[in-house]
Amino acid sequence: MWVLSILPEIPQNRAFDERGASTSCRGNVADVTDIDAASTILVRTEGSLGRLTLNRPQAINALDIGMIRGLSAALDAWRDDADIDIVLIDGAGDRGLCAGGDVRALHDQIRSGHPERTTEFFRAEYALNLAIAEYPKPVVAIADGVTMGGGIGLAGHAAIRIVTERSRLAMPETRIGFTPDVGGTYLLGRAPGRLGEYLGLTGGVMSGADAVYAGFADHFVPSRHLDELREALGKRADPTSPSELVLLFDETPEQSGLVEDRRWIDEVFSADDVQSIMRRLSSRPEVAASAAAATLAELSPTGLAVTLEAVREARTGDLRDALIGEYRRVMWFVENHPDLVEGIRAQLVDKDRSPRWQPATIAGLRADAAAGARAFRPAVALFS
Repeated sequence: MWVLSILPEIPQNRAFDERGASTSCRGNVADVTDIDAASTILVRTEGSLGRLTLNRPQAINALDIGMIRGLSAALDAWRDDADIDIVLIDGAGDRGLCAGGDVRALHDQIRSGHPERTTEFFRAEYALNLAIAEYPKPVVAIADGVTMGGGIGLAGHAAIRIVTERSRLAMPETRIGFTPDVGGTYLLGRAPGRLGEYLGLTGGVMSGADAVYAGFADHFVPSRHLDELREALGKRADPTSPSELVLLFDETPEQSGLVEDRRWIDEVFSADDVQSIMRRLSSRPEVAASAAAATLAELSPTGLAVTLEAVREARTGDLRDALIGEYRRVMWFVENHPDLVEGIRAQLVDKDRSPRWQPATIAGLRADAAAGARAFRPAVALFS
């Protein structure tokens, strides 16, 4: 079981392993090579900068419960620490900040009949997402490389969100018969026009320029300047203006391809339901529209219906409201619908890429197919 205790306070130079236990770092500024291989969260200070580095580069820093607990414990310890002015979240290695959560473990938990473990994971993760958004000190997140799913939950709610030319951001949950979470619906619901529906349903990957345009990021910093930026954050003269410091490294990216695509995206993805979206896609001449139709045809029809409603619901209310709505829908999939387990099986377990969805096609969706997820009330509330 994932049963972990949150440490009440954290020494300045400390890392967390995947069990949530702490292991010492050597020196005040630690390189990844200086840390024991078991340490999956590097927690240290550089001047008045508190730095949190996800350290599972072999798994593109995918999140497990120990990492979530470690991040939460560090933020709790620094909340009232007068020596810490800014928090930086980044990832070890050159592949990405975070590829998401450990969905293979999720599959195993559901199959073994332990939904309480899944409840524990999502409650801890969503509490961390909200803590980042509401943190009393500026949180800077560097979404360099792959930043998807749970990675969006870390980077997307930070006060200062940085992407690079290597960034690849997405909420790809529909690809496994699931629905976006970690506050992703909150971000999708506030994207320009109908980009939220488009990105949420297709799981489309955003470049750094796309992420800035869609509202998932604030600054575009070329990757060659990231080390300089990290150093500047640790040695800055004015602790009240980290945004101004980031602007010293900010550059204007190329125009996002989503700007042009919105001419058809807004018309298509404003339709009332998934079936209508598919009909509109079929009438569009754009190659990208045809590609979107082909993608949707392969995905879980139920996951698409639930996601469409979730993104639209999240347009009103705040992040807390969006997380509560996501939690209802996520736990409904965990406890009541087979498409999540089937999607993970097809993509990551058997890898046959041939999921057997229920229903099998979008045409088979019943009226108000998202009603069950909308009305579901988990046995354990998200926020107690």
